Amino acid sequence: MRIGLIGAGRIGTFHATTLSRHREVGGSLIVTDADTARAHRLADRLGATAAPSADEIFTWGVDAVVITAATSAHAELIGRAARSGLPVFCEKPIALDLTGTLAALAEVDAAGTVLQLGFQRRFDTGYTAAREAVRSGRLGRLHTVRAMTSDQSPPPADYLPLSGGLYRDCLIHDFDMLRWVTGREVTEVYATGSDAGPAMFREAGDIDTAAAVLTFDDGTLATATATRLNGAGYDVRMELAGELDQIAVGLDDRTPIASTEPAGPPPADKPWMGFLERFGPAYEAELSAFVEVVRGERGNPCDGREALEALRIAEACVVSRRERRPVFLTEIAGGRD
Repeated sequence: MRIGLIGAGRIGTFHATTLSRHREVGGSLIVTDADTARAHRLADRLGATAAPSADEIFTWGVDAVVITAATSAHAELIGRAARSGLPVFCEKPIALDLTGTLAALAEVDAAGTVLQLGFQRRFDTGYTAAREAVRSGRLGRLHTVRAMTSDQSPPPADYLPLSGGLYRDCLIHDFDMLRWVTGREVTEVYATGSDAGPAMFREAGDIDTAAAVLTFDDGTLATATATRLNGAGYDVRMELAGELDQIAVGLDDRTPIASTEPAGPPPADKPWMGFLERFGPAYEAELSAFVEVVRGERGNPCDGREALEALRIAEACVVSRRERRPVFLTEIAGGRD
């Protein structure tokens, strides 16, 4: 299978390495990047082919496209792949706003092609087990869910103005997991945030810490929190409490948290430091799934409409924080009819 990968940055390099080792792809991988020298270095290291630009990806006869370029290019590249009749895997988000997201989805729908979004937590063993526990009834009626994502250190300052903000760039993963694990839809949010950290967040019009209270359509309550400044390490967890049982995702010997109880567990010797380390196996699994989707061996595990719903929750949080009020999801465009 011949796959064209657009974008040779950090996540693009990781995905290219995974694909180059896949038995169905191997030496048939083509990579390109706005920085042509970077693309050539990556291709040489992996035994892949470097293309001068994205144009060649669409003219050299590939079977599928993987988009790991800058977020601002996602929607245009998705549309181009759709018009070329090519299945595409794209890192989240589809676009930084609802207008661009809906336009790209319309092109995919019109072409009848496949769009799989990169929400890798759907392939993490912990989240998968939590989903099964909820669906099996093990927890009984679910009443409370707590989700969190805490980065060990902030991204580069020049990334922040292009990221879409903490809700869209970071918490969107938690919003997707809240829907996917529980099987319920969010109906209302109330969100707040703080920019009291480094000045680069204020200069970018962003926040470094956020919290949101979400209400599901069955009355279950959830909290979602995020920060860019968790010095203890990279901490991603979800706790689900029901009338019969309570479980946690992301609680292991590398969770960067220390107990103050005399008989509590010891601090982690080697805490998680970043998302590629914490979710490495999940990233590999989602690309293997994409290859299977392209080969017609399985259904799409995360299509564009699923990504749209997570973005709508993020958009509701942005409005809630700005206007200091609860926001109903019915106020946000793009909902299911």
